[in-house]
Amino acid sequence: MRHRFIWAALAVLCTGPAASLETAQPPRLAPTAQQSEAAYMSARILDRYHYRRVPLDDAMSVKIFDRYLKALDPEHLFFTQADVDGFAQYRTQLDDAILQGQLRVPFLIFDRYETRVRERLEAAKVLLNQDFDFTAKESYAYQRDKAPWPKTDAEVQDLWRKRVKNDWLRLRLAGKDDKAIRETLAKRYDNYLSRATRNKSEDVFQIFMNAYAMSIEPHTNYLGVSASTDFDISMRLSLVGIGAILQERDDYIVIRELVPGGPAALSGQLAVGDRIVGVAQGKDGALVDVIGSRVDEAVKLIRGEKESTVVLDVLPADSGPDGKHKRVQMVRAQIKLEEQAAQKKIIEQNGHKVGVITLPTFYEDFEGRRQGDADYRSASRDVSRLINELKAEKIEGLIFDLRNNGGGSLRQAVELTGLFIDKGPVVQQKRTEGKIDVESDTQAGVLWDGPMAVMINRSSASASEIMAAALQDYGRAVIVGEGSFGKGTVQTLVSLDQLANSPKPVYGELKMTVAQFFRVNGGTTQLKGVTPDIRFPTIQDEDSYGESSFDNALPWVQIPAASYSTTGSVKDMLATLNSRYHTRIARDKDFLQLQDDVTEYRKIKESKTISLNEAERRKEKETQEARLKARDKDGNASKQLDDGLQAGERSLAADLAAEKAYKARKDVLLDETARIVMDQAELISMRSPARTLAQEKGGREKGNH
Repeated sequence: MRHRFIWAALAVLCTGPAASLETAQPPRLAPTAQQSEAAYMSARILDRYHYRRVPLDDAMSVKIFDRYLKALDPEHLFFTQADVDGFAQYRTQLDDAILQGQLRVPFLIFDRYETRVRERLEAAKVLLNQDFDFTAKESYAYQRDKAPWPKTDAEVQDLWRKRVKNDWLRLRLAGKDDKAIRETLAKRYDNYLSRATRNKSEDVFQIFMNAYAMSIEPHTNYLGVSASTDFDISMRLSLVGIGAILQERDDYIVIRELVPGGPAALSGQLAVGDRIVGVAQGKDGALVDVIGSRVDEAVKLIRGEKESTVVLDVLPADSGPDGKHKRVQMVRAQIKLEEQAAQKKIIEQNGHKVGVITLPTFYEDFEGRRQGDADYRSASRDVSRLINELKAEKIEGLIFDLRNNGGGSLRQAVELTGLFIDKGPVVQQKRTEGKIDVESDTQAGVLWDGPMAVMINRSSASASEIMAAALQDYGRAVIVGEGSFGKGTVQTLVSLDQLANSPKPVYGELKMTVAQFFRVNGGTTQLKGVTPDIRFPTIQDEDSYGESSFDNALPWVQIPAASYSTTGSVKDMLATLNSRYHTRIARDKDFLQLQDDVTEYRKIKESKTISLNEAERRKEKETQEARLKARDKDGNASKQLDDGLQAGERSLAADLAAEKAYKARKDVLLDETARIVMDQAELISMRSPARTLAQEKGGREKGNH
């Protein structure tokens, strides 16, 4: 860890007050002495060493209070306005609670939350005994994160009546009869109730401290003992699972990220934004409903023994609430480096060859490099080898595909960028104390100097953004795709147990932001990310995914540019490349269909309410299904895949054939990128047909790093 200097300095700072608890009418759960001490230590660390210096005062207390309520009741389904008004006396007291080790208030609020959850769910179960009128013209607002708190008991009752009615109607539209619906929902509400009352003191403290940490900025977190263990597992990728990072949103378990090389990513059947609504153990196992579940409980169901089978019931990201589910069957596996490694292929474009390198993550064998292993594995070494292989096959252009690459080793981002520029700065880092460091490519020469494009999307983050930004600033590559994620910050882990000299884990850890990335042109990749030179249509919504979706992300700022010179001619070509691109896609059937998908998705996304009239819902469902059927370019192959997965009765041969057909679906965006690269090659040949950069440098090329 690069910030080890923190340990010694904090050993003196983190001697806190003796914890004491108020005992009058204690809530069901109460804070421990260790939690009071952990809160105090965290406050001192964050105040002194976080990149964004925010004092823990009354103003911060208000932010913590609001974020804590949002964490408990994000859809405003449980608390009433009267509850919130009753908590108002504590709005400016949470800073004192943390600094003085008096954490009774957040536990009192949590106790009220548990009470309301029990009341609402018991009432929901009673509603299952009545009949609903599905001919009535009424609607349910299912996205309530910005809705006001219910003001009266009557308003709460009507809200939950509509909620239960909507749950019932969804199952009815899926073909279940009333008896099955009643049993399914009763079990769902019982499970929800059971989960809500099994919370431990550690859970309450974790939620509250995260409300504090994330009130500073989104990538700062408190990790309790259990959460710290889970985080360590996820970083080491050592626990067998499907390789997906999940989050809770609108009662669903949503896929936030697919881990490169994992079963989920390799299946080709799951995407960021897909909603997991059920999990089964084995292809014949009973589905366990996970709607309304906590993400950690869903993860426990999805994890399992190596080579065992898990089946997910999935509502696709681009489907409405009544969209067709699909069942995705996967074999759990431990993710291997080989499956995350860079890969190559060649696309033929009118007799011309375009090489494609796909990089899922910026990986490096740190231990092998440290020990001087001559054959240690890294992304830059693998990519160097692949480029030489592609050059031997006489490619005329290169695509570097960084879509869905969430980052990794900063050193690898620098070394990979260095394959395409001669020498010079790649990224700047500004630290907490204001010092600016410049990471540079110091090895002379280029490995590939020809036409090049870098593909990015909303899930390209961190190291991906550093590389794409540098190649854009140098004018070395055309950047195509979507605006990237916008994560331009650096985090470090601080062990509270190590600071407190605790022989066993009792205090947890802090993950906090300590630096920010800046491009060589002085702008930051933070918040805005990398803006593509040629923008593709996208279904990703910047308001719900990416750095700009956070309400307190660090702002976009500028520092002085590093000393560098553009080496490519891309910027002079952009107007022509964009003109050709727009002319081409205006008559391209695949792109027109893609744009239709984007329009339909945004229409669904922008709708905050849903009809509770069965006839209207059936019509909407049938319209969407008819559209998808007409839209399906792979016809029977993909339909057999979806239907077969739902039936769960296909032979292994049929499984493999259908999966192959699914994976073979045309990548419209990649094909268009190849056309853009060939446009670039044509323009370069028109301007400078005789010599290449490599020839001008005497054929000097970079070898493996």
